[in-house]
Amino acid sequence: MALNITDLRKGALIQIDNRPYRVTDYSQKVMGRGGSIVNVRLKGLLDGAVIPKTFKGSDKIDEAIVENRTVQYLYNDGSTYYFMDGKTFEQFELPADFVENAAPYLKDGNEVSLQFFEGKVINVELPNNLYLEVTYAEDVVKGDTTSSVQKDATLETGLVVKVPAFIRTGDVIKVDTRTGEYLERKK
Repeated sequence: MALNITDLRKGALIQIDNRPYRVTDYSQKVMGRGGSIVNVRLKGLLDGAVIPKTFKGSDKIDEAIVENRTVQYLYNDGSTYYFMDGKTFEQFELPADFVENAAPYLKDGNEVSLQFFEGKVINVELPNNLYLEVTYAEDVVKGDTTSSVQKDATLETGLVVKVPAFIRTGDVIKVDTRTGEYLERKK
């Protein structure tokens, strides 16, 4: 389906040269005599590259058809990560370097979203926040309990995050998967 330049809003998915992109920034300039120009920043869904692009008023842009499927993370063997669609029981094998950014947050049984473009997996999308158990956190030194003191904590997936001093081994904490930062302790 062809889009007009006015359809290019933040988050829109478009296709240029058979490659899918997400619009991350949008600005429109109206020129004299009714013409307009749209400047956008595009993030490549295949390689993550960010590029600027300018479209004129009469340009038609192809919409990228990207399908999201919720799948369950099963396990990895070091070089391959295995996922399964809970409805169709179809399994997907993805190489470790493809899952690299999501790997520190994956634990057996987690639900994640796989993005497909033309039948091929192009991205593993995590929820914005996940609860993970702290498997190791140093005990705080007595008297060093101000809320601004931070320490390292190792989570069940092997990820190490900075946490407040009151967090202990065995606590379950909420982590922002976009930044890798501690958000809160589960109540």
